[in-house]
Amino acid sequence: MFYADVNILGRSVCTIEKNTEAFVATSKEIGLEVSADKTKYMIMSRDQNAGRSYKINIDNSSFEGEEEF
Repeated sequence: MFYADVNILGRSVCTIEKNTEAFVATSKEIGLEVSADKTKYMIMSRDQNAGRSYKINIDNSSFEGEEEF
């Protein structure tokens, strides 16, 4: 079994959601699985409230945000 750390970047929650959706779909196409339980995202923005309490929902999975890593 292999594991990878991946950074998905975007200027907004919407962009990160679209990029994550593309990543999950492409991963499936080549036989990889993205574990929603182990996946988190973080918004880096000058707006302190950007992305707070927001969950990205893709393919019946929910990805939770983190304020710091």
